[in-house]
Amino acid sequence: MLDSMAFVIFLVLVALVFDFLNGFHDSSNSISTIVSTRVLSPKQAVVWAAFFNFLAAFFIGTQVAHTIGRGIIHLNIVDNLVILSALSGAIIWNITTWYYGLPSSSSHALIGGLIGAGIAKAGTSTLVWSGIIKTTAFIVLSPAIGMFLGFFFMVLSMNLNRNSNMARSDKLYRKLQFISSAIYSLGHGMNDAQKTIGIIAIVLYSKGLINSNFNIPYWIIIMCYTTIALGTMFGGWRIVKTMGTKITKLRPIGGFSAEAGAACAIIGASVFGIPVSTTHTITGAIVGVGATKRLSAVRWGVAGNIIWAWILTIPISAIISAITYLSLKQYFF
Repeated sequence: MLDSMAFVIFLVLVALVFDFLNGFHDSSNSISTIVSTRVLSPKQAVVWAAFFNFLAAFFIGTQVAHTIGRGIIHLNIVDNLVILSALSGAIIWNITTWYYGLPSSSSHALIGGLIGAGIAKAGTSTLVWSGIIKTTAFIVLSPAIGMFLGFFFMVLSMNLNRNSNMARSDKLYRKLQFISSAIYSLGHGMNDAQKTIGIIAIVLYSKGLINSNFNIPYWIIIMCYTTIALGTMFGGWRIVKTMGTKITKLRPIGGFSAEAGAACAIIGASVFGIPVSTTHTITGAIVGVGATKRLSAVRWGVAGNIIWAWILTIPISAIISAITYLSLKQYFF
């Protein structure tokens, strides 16, 4: 059963479920700022974000997919049960954090799932430490870079508009937010859709359906970008409130600055093949924007809860994945 073509198709479908949930869970990243500043309604915002999530397929290669596919666990131990367990760990954690309104990282949930399933099958020797270290380092670096760039763009914007009144500034930045949110959604698609591309590529590689150079067929790319865009259109509304209003209050100038800062960080990471958390990055950027007013403008208690979700994502999804692997191995396969 595990080696049948039908099971491979089933795994691809499960991977697409994760891809959809990734868009669903992370739509809050793409729309929270533009919704909280009232530039677009929630329904308009998800359509806007979904369109640019899909458009990202035509702007970048598959560097991040290669990191996921070959840079977390060794390919020689990967089988269909490992992939199923990894996806299960990521999906269960995504649904749990969505239910509680926590903006955790779908990317790190998937990485944790791969780590847990890999260890359950072959021990720690199967881990590709260079890829894991690079990825986990950005748990700290991506929000820090996002915070710095959000702070930078906010200070720059305030200085450029120091002779303008609030009404004129809001009018200008409401227009500019269309551009910044579009570029942010492009960056989100560039990085996040590629994680599912990498998983599907592993499945096909294990069956000899793609070559040793890990050349990924274009139909996989289009399929994954379409699926994440559909997930974004349905929207994880529970998380939008946390991202858009609970961390700090945003005006259009702040929304623009947060989106611009996060977009620069995510697109830069995508170019270098680093699977970062778009959630971590935009949260850091929003905190950076809030800190330009005063440190007390940031609700640090809410930020602290979010950070705990970040810290726990990889180990908990790894544990869920390992338990899934051992359970399925013992009772079903």
